[in-house]
Amino acid sequence: KSDGEFVLLMQSFLNVLGFLDSPGEENSTAERCYRSHSRSSVLQGLPFGGVPTVLVINVTCIHMSFIIFNNQSIACFMILLCFQGFCSWLLSLYHMKDEEIRSKCGIDAVTYLSFQRHIISLMTVVCLLSLAVILPVNFSGNLLGDSPENFGRTTLANVNAKDNLLWLHCIFALVYFIITLLCMAHHSIRLEYREDEKVARTLMITSIPREISDPGLITKHFHEAYPSCTVTDIRFCFDVRKLMMLDLERRKAMKGRLYFASKAQKEGKIMIKTHPCAQIFCCDICGFEKLEEKRTDEFNAEKNRIAMKRLGIAFVTFRDERMTAVIVKDYSCAYCRRRPQQSSITTVLQSHKWGVSYAPAPSDIIWENLSVCGSRWWLRCVLLNILLFLLLFFLTTPAIIVNTMDKFNVTRPVESLRSPVITQFFPTLLLWAFSVLLPFIVYYSAFFESHWTRSGENQVTMHKCFLLLVFMVIILPSLGLSSLDLFFTWLFDVNFLDEKDVKFQCVFLPDNGAFFVNYVITSSLIGTSMELLRIPALTVYALRLCFAKSQAERIHVKRSQAYEFQFGLEYAWTMCIVAVSMTYSITCPIIMPFGLLYVILKHMVDRYNIYYAYVPTKLNQRIHRAAISQVIVAPILCMFWLLFFSVLRLGILSLLFLRGYSFSTCYVLCKVQGDTTVVLSPYRHKVQCIPLPSSL
Repeated sequence: KSDGEFVLLMQSFLNVLGFLDSPGEENSTAERCYRSHSRSSVLQGLPFGGVPTVLVINVTCIHMSFIIFNNQSIACFMILLCFQGFCSWLLSLYHMKDEEIRSKCGIDAVTYLSFQRHIISLMTVVCLLSLAVILPVNFSGNLLGDSPENFGRTTLANVNAKDNLLWLHCIFALVYFIITLLCMAHHSIRLEYREDEKVARTLMITSIPREISDPGLITKHFHEAYPSCTVTDIRFCFDVRKLMMLDLERRKAMKGRLYFASKAQKEGKIMIKTHPCAQIFCCDICGFEKLEEKRTDEFNAEKNRIAMKRLGIAFVTFRDERMTAVIVKDYSCAYCRRRPQQSSITTVLQSHKWGVSYAPAPSDIIWENLSVCGSRWWLRCVLLNILLFLLLFFLTTPAIIVNTMDKFNVTRPVESLRSPVITQFFPTLLLWAFSVLLPFIVYYSAFFESHWTRSGENQVTMHKCFLLLVFMVIILPSLGLSSLDLFFTWLFDVNFLDEKDVKFQCVFLPDNGAFFVNYVITSSLIGTSMELLRIPALTVYALRLCFAKSQAERIHVKRSQAYEFQFGLEYAWTMCIVAVSMTYSITCPIIMPFGLLYVILKHMVDRYNIYYAYVPTKLNQRIHRAAISQVIVAPILCMFWLLFFSVLRLGILSLLFLRGYSFSTCYVLCKVQGDTTVVLSPYRHKVQCIPLPSSL
């Protein structure tokens, strides 16, 4: 009886939403969906989805960049470079050892590259299974005809709703999830647990009253509250933002003076250009000696005032790390309606309000951001994220740009041509361009939030960019929506389906799958090529040279043009393509070879850029752990996409199947992922193994 009530309830629910279409109406549904998009250049029913054409166009674009160098005057020189140095970087990447990268770029670079190698292994296994098993099963269907130009024959839509082979797709979705867990668990186990001895013995304490200036009071508090703990050093923090800026200006002036002094000894009296755009327009005469004296006086004056700019932050170092573990555990339990250990001066120091945590590495701290704290930091963070949400609310995907162009009849003259260049390559290229541009907006929003550590800044950037990319690249285009505005309207407006041309039956069409294949192809070839060329960095470098105030500053720009590798952004982009590929690995298995191509090329480009183009970066390993957790999103999306596809295409015949599949999927997700995270994670801190002394 309960099963019958469940079936009737689900049937009425699906009928209200308009989910159920009879199998005989599938062709008319596809035609209706194509007609509803007839005025848009994003979704069109083209032979094989335009995939071969997009692939040829991308390869041609890359080849054209090499043809530019093909002229008789440098032909012999280029051939010589190919044998001596121009292409030698490929061989150097192959022969380069992880030990070399670790010694030059740090352990974080090795961890990131190891993560990519595990992703390559994962994508290889999934690619082989999808092509060897899922693709032949999809080909075995006959719902979409037998034309070799029909891209839909390679998708799940070609399989009959009553075919028992559909169980194979469900089983493989769970298999992909388990393989992903095992692969990430192997990467997690291989991660080195690193902890600097000095940092492990140092605590970062916040919310100290700013009038407290005597380190002896803090020493006395810890001696009374924790008799077994011995304090060896205490360092208070100050607002050094302005001091660091003045020091940078003073050093630049000093380098300019030294440069022109050495040049004057060789060439005699010279003219010095010191105003913006001095390399383009006329110049002024100014002495760097006076500029250096002025900056030095300002620096010394600010240095004398620094004692008055005390922050409520201190770094306290203890004799050994067992003492810090005891204190951290005591303060971590203070939120459970109990106060940490007190002393006779607790009311003076307000130690019960302290925030106690392990100190980040000095190279990981952004010292000028420590002055932004408390309610000021939270207000800044909330306002920036509200502005970011409002911006992305209307400009989430490039489809809104294409739709705007269609309103002004920009694309109408070429619609009659039905050219794959316009209907497939242009939207995927636009999607790739926005998937590169919008994450930079997210990155700068995280930058202006003034995080205290580079690790925190990179981790926030990674989470926000990945969430944006998943919505922009996977969820909204799959639903046929153009922005979050339409997404929330579709989600909450019950009359939206009756008033708009967007129908649930138009979701997950074969050509929509071809759109994602074309996007992955564009990201694999053009995207990785642009990362190798580093066009944004080149643009910033050229602008800095143009606005340099003098020849000395131009030399300073040339020497300081290398930046830190943005692990947060790169993690987000890599996981976005992995998520796209795995999400459609069953419904559209032909996407997997191009996803594998992307991660291979991405690994080669990042390996080159990290070693030759970026300065070393040291981060906390929490960002690598967060990346491991986000990879699990890809097979989860694959299972949910298969679930949604089944609801939309199989209708009432699959309710019992969906019920069992949903319960088993949820159980596996909760059980396996939870156990893997707890047992296999190497980040379980030592504090868990150290009990509080009985005397406390």
